[in-house]
Amino acid sequence: MHIKILPTLGLMLPLFTAVAQANVEKTIFLAPAPATIPSDQPDLDDLGLERLSPQRPVVRTRLNASFPTTAAPEGTDSWFFLENLNPGQRYEVRVCWLATQPTTFTLTTYPLSKTIEDKNLLSSLSMYTAARLATVDTNIQVDVIPRRASRRSSKDPLDPAPTSDSVLFLHVHAAADYFSTDQALMQNVPPVAVDLILDPFLFNVFPRSLVPTAGWIVLVAVLAVVLGRWAVKEVGRVVGDARRQTVLEEMKKK
Repeated sequence: MHIKILPTLGLMLPLFTAVAQANVEKTIFLAPAPATIPSDQPDLDDLGLERLSPQRPVVRTRLNASFPTTAAPEGTDSWFFLENLNPGQRYEVRVCWLATQPTTFTLTTYPLSKTIEDKNLLSSLSMYTAARLATVDTNIQVDVIPRRASRRSSKDPLDPAPTSDSVLFLHVHAAADYFSTDQALMQNVPPVAVDLILDPFLFNVFPRSLVPTAGWIVLVAVLAVVLGRWAVKEVGRVVGDARRQTVLEEMKKK
């Protein structure tokens, strides 16, 4: 009667599983010390970059991709802005996309000073922001691109922009990674639907988003130990009963 529980449990477990067909690429980094943004630099809000922060850790968007070329061996560039980070804390940024859109992603973070000083990075950032701002409808720009009041009006109590913050630029390369007999797909790579996720590490050791998964693993491990001990006990009882029955039968024959 009790032994039938195991097959029943085996049939029920698939009901609690889900199939996920997606790819993931990530980069891990330590948040830098707070940087003071020079007043003679263009306001970062004017760049129109989508932002990730501990308060807004997920951005769902579409990234342009292209096949690698000599001029762009890693594909098409995209830029994002990481802000309100906790200095010295370990983070990871993941990009998740459907497996039905084969793409190779490369993620790199740069501090504010390096991005401004490096001509190649600054040129890439400028071209991306110019193209992005040109394609966003000005009527909905406030909703699409998070913006804040200028730092020059910092005396305004409604201006939440900090004078210094732990920030990083996130540089994303997207290279198409497929071959198709469809010439349209080979000539015009469609944008890739992605989720960008900022995930802090607990005690700089373990990603916070994996805590529920770790909890389930511990629960399953404990359940497996309990069921394993119960199964061993039941098997031992059955074997013991069989031995006693054999001994009794032998005694009756004598």
